[in-house]
Amino acid sequence: MKKSTIWSIAVMMGLLFVGLLYLQARYIEEVLHIRKEQFNESVARSLYQAAHDLELNETKRCLEEELNLNRSDSTFVVRRPRKPEAHSQNHQAIPANVSKGLFLDDLTAQPADTVLRDSVRQRLLLGEVLCAALYDPTGRPLSERVDFPTLDTNIRAALRNNGITIDYHFYVTTSDGREVYRCADYAVDGEEYQFTQTLFPNGPSAQKGVLYIHFPDLYKYIFASVRFFIPALVFTVVLLIVFIFTIYIIFRQKRLTEIKNDFINNMTHEFKTPISTISLAAQMLRDPSVGKSEAMFNHISGIIIDETKRLRFQVEKVLQMSMFDRKAATFKPKEVDANAIVQDTVNTFRLKVEASGGEIDAHIDATDANVFVDEMHFTNVIFNLLDNAVKYKSPDRELKLSVRTCNEQDKLVLTVADNGIGIRRDDLKKVFDKFYRVHTGNRHDVKGFGLGLAYVKNIIKALDGTIHAESEWGKGTRFVIVLPLVDKGMKKKS
Repeated sequence: MKKSTIWSIAVMMGLLFVGLLYLQARYIEEVLHIRKEQFNESVARSLYQAAHDLELNETKRCLEEELNLNRSDSTFVVRRPRKPEAHSQNHQAIPANVSKGLFLDDLTAQPADTVLRDSVRQRLLLGEVLCAALYDPTGRPLSERVDFPTLDTNIRAALRNNGITIDYHFYVTTSDGREVYRCADYAVDGEEYQFTQTLFPNGPSAQKGVLYIHFPDLYKYIFASVRFFIPALVFTVVLLIVFIFTIYIIFRQKRLTEIKNDFINNMTHEFKTPISTISLAAQMLRDPSVGKSEAMFNHISGIIIDETKRLRFQVEKVLQMSMFDRKAATFKPKEVDANAIVQDTVNTFRLKVEASGGEIDAHIDATDANVFVDEMHFTNVIFNLLDNAVKYKSPDRELKLSVRTCNEQDKLVLTVADNGIGIRRDDLKKVFDKFYRVHTGNRHDVKGFGLGLAYVKNIIKALDGTIHAESEWGKGTRFVIVLPLVDKGMKKKS
């Protein structure tokens, strides 16, 4: 599958997942908004009902008190006694207190308009009684007008009737802000979202009160209505992560396939050249004239030996990487002088550097270079770094290689620097990956498996050391290896 096709599918699926997440988020937001509005409406209705009940209770109480107070002076209706017969001895005088009464006979004897006026007068008197009950000109304090435990009970009942059963806290103030009551278990949690209700809204402003109430678990209560959406949202996010990981695996596998194909092509080339050389040399040895010339025989034999070593080295490199993958690599560490190994390797490699028109210098500055390493693998590490410097030398200038050892605290630092083509920043992070080879543009003279630096990193890591690369494109590369010294490092390595 083409890379562009994979990208197209990935982008399309990514947009679909993002769109699905957006729709789910919007739906949850709308549900929360509706739920909050319903909650606000239920609380407002409950508080209004509680305030209304409070006002009715006070009206009833005050009306009863007013009626009891005025009962002795109230006007009542009585039937006028019949007139006694003339000169009757049984004539009784009408009690004086009955004169205050409104006689039923008078109502029936009066004209209709007079009765209507009396009815209106009685209604006005009843209104005066109600006004006296609702409005006390002397101005009783709000704390005496409100029975706060009863108010709490009314609020709780009204909230429960509207489907709200969560805890709440409240306090009451006068219209000018003076606090007159606060519930015993009052807490400030959730106070930033308060509800208010005016108490006695029909009275004068000086006798009004304000009820403040808030719910500490308000947001938990509202979010509880969308809890069943959370699993769906989580599953969608998990699917998105799995999809992204799948796309990453696809690209990684595609990249590995390309790298392995490149590895096979390079391996074919690397093996083809020495095999062809050995085959040609073997054919020459069958020539009788070669056997007569000892110098020619020795020369051809040397070619066969060198090419065989070259093949064995390449095969050994592949096998070593395979052993690292299986974690079956074997080491025979011992205490060695790193300065001596570096100097010997530089001397051996000097001919190859000079043959390519370059020069190599060794700066042995470490005063303590005793390290606990496998001598063969450590030598291969230095050789690989020097060989890379020759492979990637700049065609525009003479190759200059520098190898240096020094001490930093209780560590040995080995540096291999060159003035080659350098490594781009994007490639610098991948140079130690297996099969990865730095692109060299239009140059096709650099061959290899892409295993050299991966082998180097694995060896250094196995020796409890670290390695990193520093490079600037077009100016050169510098590899820095840090190893523990014998007295601070591990003494045994299996």
